[in-house]
Amino acid sequence: MTTLTRIAPDGVEDELAEALRGCARGERASLHRLYEHLAPKMTGVALRMLRRRDLADEVVHDTFLRIWEKAGSFDPARGKASTWVFTVLRNTALNVLRGERRIELVEDYDAIEPASEEADAESLLVALSETSALKRCLDRLEPMRRRAILLAYLRGLTHGELAGRLGVPLGTAKAWIRRSLRTLKDCLT
Repeated sequence: MTTLTRIAPDGVEDELAEALRGCARGERASLHRLYEHLAPKMTGVALRMLRRRDLADEVVHDTFLRIWEKAGSFDPARGKASTWVFTVLRNTALNVLRGERRIELVEDYDAIEPASEEADAESLLVALSETSALKRCLDRLEPMRRRAILLAYLRGLTHGELAGRLGVPLGTAKAWIRRSLRTLKDCLT
């Protein structure tokens, strides 16, 4: 018995495929069915890959967002529904792993050691060298998004802590970080 067969026996595969088709039609109940059936197993796989519960939970969440957006690309003639879902999960987790490594590869930055725990995001930005490419790119971000990035990566705040500190919904904080990182990546390359 293969791992994927244990994840979703053949009878369940038909249900998963139908749920993916429902997601493609915009049926939220279909996404809910997928979540109820696969989320615990997906979290286990993500946890084994990432070795951090917070990252694993985020990857599973992001995977379900991608499933919702891309369900129309599922083709049952090319493979099982569970294989498709776990491929999306794997790719999302690998992107997170690559992103974690990418942070260490930035060569054009100055180490920042804030004077106190209370130092705010803007004072952290001022600590960057005026000639730093990272500072130039950060200056292009909207002030709230720049603050979110600085607090997340220099203070280590989680998405939930950012949302609370900035007074925005959790989804907004996540979107700001995701979009701002894309903008910074484009700016730095």
